[in-house]
Amino acid sequence: MQTATTIAETRRIVRDARVAGKIVGCVPTMGALHAGHVSLIEAARRECDFVVVTIFVNPTQFAPHEDLEKYPRPFKNDLEKCEAAGADLVFHPSVDEMYPVERQVNLHVGDLASRWEGTSRPDHFDGVATVVLKLFNITLPDKAFFGAKDFQQQAIIRCLCRDLDVPVEIVTCPTVREESGLAMSSRNVYLSDTERETALAISRALTNARDRFQNPQSTVAEVRQQLRQDLEAVDGLELDYATVVEPVELTESDDEQPEMVALVAARVGKTRLIDNMLLHSSEQGS
Repeated sequence: MQTATTIAETRRIVRDARVAGKIVGCVPTMGALHAGHVSLIEAARRECDFVVVTIFVNPTQFAPHEDLEKYPRPFKNDLEKCEAAGADLVFHPSVDEMYPVERQVNLHVGDLASRWEGTSRPDHFDGVATVVLKLFNITLPDKAFFGAKDFQQQAIIRCLCRDLDVPVEIVTCPTVREESGLAMSSRNVYLSDTERETALAISRALTNARDRFQNPQSTVAEVRQQLRQDLEAVDGLELDYATVVEPVELTESDDEQPEMVALVAARVGKTRLIDNMLLHSSEQGS
């Protein structure tokens, strides 16, 4: 496995792979890798001939009050995970390498970024879209792999590729969960044992929403309302949002569709957690 810290070196290595006729896959990350990230690298390994993992804690997607400085950066451990999962190249640039001068051009995402996560983090997805496009331009992948846990993010990246004619296939991989049901997240390390138990209410509520959605007697509005009520009743959990939306534009609709998605964001202690679950009608099954 190779590592690179500069854009020029990364482009040279990837160019050599493409000249050799290899299909290039990219797994963008901010490091602090866990089993969910590893599953993305392994998926890229199965589908591609050359796998690039990017590790960059992107400052433009953090608000001033968020945990940029405290964000975990176990780089040596991350490299070991990348190599074990089959990565060919790890691109690990500095902030100065990615943003060397004051930027005159930034991406702005429309309505899709203004709801749900965008309400709590107004400029977050502009920062995400900008850095992802930069990473695509540097690594020139055929495919890029994202986790379903950040459902709104992968929806926005899909729109980015569609609207700006970026020739990258976006592959969304299933959420990886701990044995308890808690969705894997780099922020889980901040949870105390008690807070971790409280956080399990999120996955339980999502599972209940999935089951209710498959009940022909339940309406979408009822499933949405009960999801909120389930989480509002949990001591120690401060609900940000809990909803059921259609899976492309992420808008609330009371018209049942064959597939919808339940989205949740909540704070447990000082840690903000997000999770989601795809909902399938009883005709489709689970």
